[in-house]
Amino acid sequence: MQTIAQGYRALGLLIDINWDRMLFPFAILAGLMVAAYLGSLGLL
Repeated sequence: MQTIAQGYRALGLLIDINWDRMLFPFAILAGLMVAAYLGSLGLL
């Protein structure tokens, strides 16, 4: 049980440290989707 709790805490620490690295791909994907939508409307 202690091993599971320690593994969970370690995973939480990795997410706390690297959350910005996960944010950038989502931001790039969102920007590409908005650009594709505006391009399909003929605004770009």
